[in-house]
Amino acid sequence: MTLGPLLLLSFVAGLVGAMAGMGGGVVLIPALTLAGEDIKRAIAVSTISVIATSSGAASAYVRDHVTNLKVGMFLEMFTIIGAIVGASLTVASSTRPLFILFGVVLLASWTALWVQRNRPWRAPPTQDGLSRWLELAGAYDDQASGQHIAYRATRAGLGGPLMFVAGLVAGLLGIGAGALKVLIHDLVMGLPPKVSTTTSNLIIGVTALAGTSVYLAAGMIDAGLAAPVIVGVTIGAFAGTRILLRVSNETVHRVFRWVLFVLGLEMIVRGLRGGG
Repeated sequence: MTLGPLLLLSFVAGLVGAMAGMGGGVVLIPALTLAGEDIKRAIAVSTISVIATSSGAASAYVRDHVTNLKVGMFLEMFTIIGAIVGASLTVASSTRPLFILFGVVLLASWTALWVQRNRPWRAPPTQDGLSRWLELAGAYDDQASGQHIAYRATRAGLGGPLMFVAGLVAGLLGIGAGALKVLIHDLVMGLPPKVSTTTSNLIIGVTALAGTSVYLAAGMIDAGLAAPVIVGVTIGAFAGTRILLRVSNETVHRVFRWVLFVLGLEMIVRGLRGGG
């Protein structure tokens, strides 16, 4: 793939990643494999793009006080371990059945969100003891609605182990697994959609860094391919943050549902085709 199309593709990947709380690999990996790149090397480069997306988006979200740092730092402990395990499995084994399984999980998740699409976000009525002890609560000013939104995260004891699974998927497939992370934040821990997305952007970068260390040690990262990807993704991620902060929570949810649906179908199709 020539430099121009690669930069444009990376920009779009960063934009999608920042808007949906994902890493952008949903765009990068299929395009790189269609261009003839080996699937495992595409996954390795995509993992680097996740770091770039997170760096570009998370810094802006933290500055605007939307990201919940305590939630992110607690859950990162689980995703880092999962990413190292997942990346190690990718280096050593075939990924075909994993693509199919991941696609099925995402479509099931999309179904759960679709059923709840007309239900506005409401703060959980109570907070469990562990979440309260960890002080997993916060507030932010919503630019779209002009409201000051306060919230309390809950079920941290369940969210942590589920984040290990999300980190495992991230390391295996190089896509950040932001889809799963946002779902855990939203459906399990009761975070508002914007907080779910922005906190996911923070976590995916740390998760990807752990996975990248495994791919780097295995010699699977092409520096000539990675450099333009990082540039394009970072610019796209900054653009995505400006858009996200100015749209409503429902719009964020709607965009995320469609990204989840397309990603699920894509993973299944690629798995049935042998991962290529």
